[in-house]
Amino acid sequence: MSDPIDIIEHMFEYGAMQTASARSGTTGPGDGAPALRQAERGAVGHGQGADHMGEARAALERITALRSRISDMEATRVDTGALPTSPALAPLLPGGAIRSGMSYSVQESVLLAMTMLQAASDAGSWCAVVGVPTFGVEAAAAIGIDLERLVLVPDPGDQWLSVTAAMVDVATIVLTRPLGRIAPGDAARLSARLRQRGAALVSLGSWPGAEASLRVAASSWSGIGRGHGYLSERRATVVASGRAGAGRPTTAELLLPAVDGSVRAAREQAGAVPVPVRPRPEPQAEVAARAAQHAPVTDRPALLPVAVAS
Repeated sequence: MSDPIDIIEHMFEYGAMQTASARSGTTGPGDGAPALRQAERGAVGHGQGADHMGEARAALERITALRSRISDMEATRVDTGALPTSPALAPLLPGGAIRSGMSYSVQESVLLAMTMLQAASDAGSWCAVVGVPTFGVEAAAAIGIDLERLVLVPDPGDQWLSVTAAMVDVATIVLTRPLGRIAPGDAARLSARLRQRGAALVSLGSWPGAEASLRVAASSWSGIGRGHGYLSERRATVVASGRAGAGRPTTAELLLPAVDGSVRAAREQAGAVPVPVRPRPEPQAEVAARAAQHAPVTDRPALLPVAVAS
């Protein structure tokens, strides 16, 4: 009788009837032995009925608890709405935005991962960073992350997954660096928590079932001259691939960072005309040009020596 319904039906059909018959049994004069046997049978029936009652109550409790869990799950709002997203990242993400309840992967680039948090933080949401000791708060402030709504846990140790799950309860977007392999069951439980809380996860590294994976494929810095100058901005080619490599990769050119420290799409200035750079003249040519500039100006034709035959 593993089925709780069968246990309940058995209780009402057998246990309760036996108990009622035992209670209604009476003894008369001269019926001592039969009455005793009937009382014994009634006691046995009462014990069996009590056992069935206990099993039925336990089954009902389990059914009630299960119904309560199902009601909670049905009442949970599965929110996959769009979260505030940086315009520079919109062309790279499915649906053009970070979606609540989803997880994303960023390979190696901490600044690119910061950009995933920037718009939500600027809109007033809390963000959390777990297990990224190289996360620079100055760089985060430069791209627009509100440090007053940022939780940093630089070194969670072996409890990084538990700390990440705890941060999901309080932050809209959580950035974490996985320490080792993530079990599919742990990833599934954390995904359910993300959907329940309406949050998003950004993994600095691979993550199973990530909605999109972003990486910097190529980059080049500008601002350095020949032996002088400073690094001013970096132009990066960012490639995004879908879940499990589905679909064609998407590519975008970003300034990562721009001169002012922000991250934005790399666009050529409208109407800009490239200025040609004159090659440096050779030393002899330069001397000749300088001598020509200081030569006297005359209207008379130049006299050339003529060889006269003798």
